Amino acid sequence: MDRNQTETTFRRELANAVRFLAIDAVNQAKSGHPGAPMGMADIAEVLWRDHLKHNPANPQWPDRDRFVLSNGHGSMLLYALLHLTGYDLNLDDLRNFRQFGSRTAGHPEVGHTPGVETTTGPLGQGLTNAVGMALAEKLLAQRYNRPGCDIVDHRTWVFVGDGCLMEGISHEACSLAGVWGLDKLTCFYDDNGISIDGHVKGWFRDDTPARFRAYGWHVIGPIDGHDSAALTAAIAEAKAVTGQPTLIVCRTQIGWGSPNKAGSHDVHGAPLGADETAATRAALGWPHAPFEVPDSLRTAWNARSAGAAAETGWQTRFAAYRAQYPELAAEFDRTQSHGLPEKWPEIKNELLAAAGRKEAATATRKSSQNCLDLLVDRVPELLGGSADLTGSNLTAGKGSVALHEAGERQANYVSYGVREFGMTAIMNGVALHGGLIPYGGTFAVFSDYARNAIRMSALMNQRVVHVLTHDSIGLGEDGPTHQPVEHASSLRIIPGLDLWRPWLETAIAWAEALERQNGPSALFLSRQNLPQYGGAASRAEGASRGGYVLSEADGQLQAVIIATGSEVAIAMQAQAILKAGGVAVRVVSMPCTRRFDQQSSTWKKLVLPPDVCRVAIEAGQTDFWHKYVGLDGDVLGIDEFGASAPAPVLYEHYGLTADNLAQTVLRTIVSAGGSDGDF
Repeated sequence: MDRNQTETTFRRELANAVRFLAIDAVNQAKSGHPGAPMGMADIAEVLWRDHLKHNPANPQWPDRDRFVLSNGHGSMLLYALLHLTGYDLNLDDLRNFRQFGSRTAGHPEVGHTPGVETTTGPLGQGLTNAVGMALAEKLLAQRYNRPGCDIVDHRTWVFVGDGCLMEGISHEACSLAGVWGLDKLTCFYDDNGISIDGHVKGWFRDDTPARFRAYGWHVIGPIDGHDSAALTAAIAEAKAVTGQPTLIVCRTQIGWGSPNKAGSHDVHGAPLGADETAATRAALGWPHAPFEVPDSLRTAWNARSAGAAAETGWQTRFAAYRAQYPELAAEFDRTQSHGLPEKWPEIKNELLAAAGRKEAATATRKSSQNCLDLLVDRVPELLGGSADLTGSNLTAGKGSVALHEAGERQANYVSYGVREFGMTAIMNGVALHGGLIPYGGTFAVFSDYARNAIRMSALMNQRVVHVLTHDSIGLGEDGPTHQPVEHASSLRIIPGLDLWRPWLETAIAWAEALERQNGPSALFLSRQNLPQYGGAASRAEGASRGGYVLSEADGQLQAVIIATGSEVAIAMQAQAILKAGGVAVRVVSMPCTRRFDQQSSTWKKLVLPPDVCRVAIEAGQTDFWHKYVGLDGDVLGIDEFGASAPAPVLYEHYGLTADNLAQTVLRTIVSAGGSDGDF
């Protein structure tokens, strides 16, 4: 056997170690997806052993390559790779695959398993996260690298399957990747022709190479995805490409090595079982017991020494960089650790003071832009954007520089085009990469397009700010297709998402969103102008708790009005009407219900006394608010779609007026056995 044949045979043995760890774990769990790990093991072996820059001892090394398994159902491929290369993932973890409390969940989860870069499973989103990671690398390299000092210089590698490329989000993301020229992004397409329902030719006949060439990608292949020499050559070609991302089309066989199930959907999402596993062991010459990998293969897989050397080399370069560019180095360290600027307290105070000086009626979307006018220049890690609605969302501040117009300037704003879902998942990738805080805007009603990615922001605990404007029927004439009704309540029930619907608290909402390091925030903002009352700084402590007493009752408290956003002004007017009639009510502004729910029982009872009747008002679906008003309270809102008309006409039609609110409060007081004063 010549040297090349020996190397090829050894590489196949290395890949088989991955295959059988996956087979054994899925068998033990009695569930899982062995087909993709078996089919992509050869690709993974070449990439991970010869090209991936990483340090298993430090999964957070800033200049590591990012690897994303977009077809996350094949999670045992990733877990096997992490285990073999030396991450803190042992055999017991693999044996506990898909079990409660284990570190090897059914789909990869970032923050749960060392070395996992993003949570994947919803197909296409991992690929889109990877586009965000590659974009972040490009922008940070432009900001921090200096001649002879490239401290940001890494690649993003993605495994994708047919399902990922069927999802519409793959079009949104890959189109943008081509436009942006992300030449450090390389995708391996596992072209095996199989999905859950069988052979994909019955529903997926795209010319995928032509599609990606049309996006502006460099396309390699199809190549044999089981041929290590072809894979080595393809990766070398991809690394030499400039100005374009690369797609490597790898023709593979799902379940490769299984004598009776390879090439069929039977191996996609079910264990091989004892008989077929034994047959596969015999066919591939793998005589080892379940979960057993020979020491020679373990030694060849182990990447801890090479990883430590790679990071040490980078640390040496970064030390020289720090000596030459101390301010940039300090900023890089700070942003990588998710900290805000050293002068953040002063910036925040200036932000609140500026908001408090506004007297003219102002839409909260404009209040948000006023915040960005100050923040963009002072918080350099902000990366803004909009899904083709910049002039409506008002997401560009005075210091914003759009990527497509930047030239030699540092870009800090992205025009995503009409791609709400893609924008949101790309922002997740940017946040996961580290070093930037992404925010992006669209109309609130179009959050439906982006909802799963918003959910993923929360599931992954990422600091992403979703700017959702035109938040109610208050947008007026565009009508029910554009008027959110159920959206605020629907988004509020996503675990971990802070939804802020401010009136006077927009600056506070922005500050809280930026200070929050462990999850996303959504800002629900009005199109229509709202009166201003000043005093933002004095409200900051109460507003940061999510709900607080904005205006106290004049006299013995008889009722509490709870309101958000544009309806707080209506509540204030109703309070004045009731006061004139001798009825004392309190107005509670509740811009963020999740924050309020997290407060102590003492605070909640202080704001909402348990023995006082309550009425809530919000220009949206009413069911959500009954948890606050109780069985004896009432809610003014909208439980049907809106209509096309000027906003004041709509508010009158749906009863969202100060007079109707005052009458509702009176009825609630009387129903509870109280007095209606002089009415």
